[in-house]
Order: sequence, then C-alpha cells, then structure tokens
Amino acid sequence: MSALLWLLIPLCTGISASVWAWSTGRRNPSPPDHDTWQDLDRYQRLQAAMSGTVRH
Repeated sequence: MSALLWLLIPLCTGISASVWAWSTGRRNPSPPDHDTWQDLDRYQRLQAAMSGTVRH
C-alpha cells in the first residue's frame, strides 16, 4: 500500500501543474505583430553590432 501512496505524489504534482498552467494562461491574446520586416532589420543591426561589423 505504501508503494501506491508514492504514486500519489507525481499524480498530485501533475494535476496541480495542469491547474496552474490553465489558470495563468492568457485569456485575451494580443493581436499578431505586423512589423516583421522592421524586427528583422533590428535583429540584423544588433547582430552586426555584436559581431563588430557594420552593414548598411
């Protein structure tokens, strides 16, 4: 019987993690980001600055 009680620990952990994940989920997601090209340009400039080269 004590071996079966040890199975309650992962079961309770899984259930509580599921409840926590469901309760912290975003109810109203934000609209999609439409500035993809601007983000890509910003990323490339950051990457160039980190590598020490400058691209225009």
